[in-house]
Amino acid sequence: MLDPGDNAELPAIPGKRYFTISEVSELCAVKPHVLRYWEQEFPKLRSVKRRGNRRYYQRHDVLLIREIRALLYIEGFTISGARNRLAAQGAQAPEDRRAEALAILAEGLRELRELLAGGAAAPES
Repeated sequence: MLDPGDNAELPAIPGKRYFTISEVSELCAVKPHVLRYWEQEFPKLRSVKRRGNRRYYQRHDVLLIREIRALLYIEGFTISGARNRLAAQGAQAPEDRRAEALAILAEGLRELRELLAGGAAAPES
């Protein structure tokens, strides 16, 4: 059986737009055939297919796969239980998700402002 490990032990997700199925397999410690199966079982998980039916995943897909992995391998959910849990999370109030997204955006803007303020204060040579 696959050693479930912990999502904290997984490698960081690079800043790319698209990931191949083999890259996602390594990033999430899940075999490619399992990813293809999960696409059938979890409606939220959809890869983009291009050039010769090759699968490409986006960052939000990788995060979702890690969440599915944690539900199945770490928390011990069944496939249908994990599907129901994800559906319940998706049914969260949109304002909750919006507030979280705004908080992340605000933090990014604060970091950018600090970076620009630090650059403006430094004398140019």
